[in-house]
Amino acid sequence: MTDSLLHQRFPEVAAELPFLRLGDTPTPVRELPLGIRTPVWCKDESGYGSGGWGGNKVRKLEWLLPDAQRRGARSIVTAGATGTNWGLAAALYGREQGLEVALALVDQPLDDHVRAQLARLEASGATLHRTHSKLRTTLSAPWLLLRHANGRKLPYVLPVGGSSPIGTLGYVEAALELAAQIRAGELPEPAHLVTAVGSGGTAAGLALGLRLAGLRTRVLGVVVNDTLPLSAKHIVGLALRAEDVLRERGAQLEPSGLTPADVTMLRDWLGPGYGHETLSAIAARDRAGMVGLHLETVYTAKAFAAITDLSARGELDGPTVFLNTYGPR
Repeated sequence: MTDSLLHQRFPEVAAELPFLRLGDTPTPVRELPLGIRTPVWCKDESGYGSGGWGGNKVRKLEWLLPDAQRRGARSIVTAGATGTNWGLAAALYGREQGLEVALALVDQPLDDHVRAQLARLEASGATLHRTHSKLRTTLSAPWLLLRHANGRKLPYVLPVGGSSPIGTLGYVEAALELAAQIRAGELPEPAHLVTAVGSGGTAAGLALGLRLAGLRTRVLGVVVNDTLPLSAKHIVGLALRAEDVLRERGAQLEPSGLTPADVTMLRDWLGPGYGHETLSAIAARDRAGMVGLHLETVYTAKAFAAITDLSARGELDGPTVFLNTYGPR
């Protein structure tokens, strides 16, 4: 266990809120030569992770896995779509920590990426349950917990995407890291930080972390999932529950005062639904590739498309950071 920026800021929580470093920090920032009116920097999370599978999911596991161990869990259960990056990260990093991992998988549109991801999941050592739909996954939950109990000890449940209040601390941490990079002169204080929103934890953590860091940066979340409630109210509610966790574990923390008016959720780039490619995402992926970014069309390319489209419409004023959360390894 090593210190995090959150532990440095609130050393009183370290014993009750353990942390496990799984990647090298800080993740890099660089300006992107996009030739658009909005100056854009990228904070690139794609290489974050010590092995297996990287990206933004690893930041959440740095808090979730040690919390599971703190509670004495010997197994974890979580869920995702058949192409889930989250599920693969949970499987690989969970097994590294000696935890048995079970995944419930919901169907999504099949393409080459999803087929390849399924093969990785099958090779990960996790127990896979093809529950097919959100409803069947919910109905199967009691059976899954009993099936993967270890003696009388029930599994530690990780929500979809790791977006629990504790998982959300991963992007409170990342926001504090970004603030340090701003202070070091690596980039100006951004007016906006744009990220894809699939389960909400990344956007919620950023909103809280930016506020704790004293930055005025506004989170713009590009919604890519129509199966979960991802309104500004939901995102801020999750951020406030993460704030409550910090306070409950001992942090001397004044109320952040976050409200739904402090974040913006955008749904214009979602397309037909979760997992569906759009023409704008394909074009954005290709444009990003020209400046050295590897994106995919389910999450990150939709967020990148939002930046270029909003800039072209004159609706994105001031320096903007694109958070690249895609993490193939």
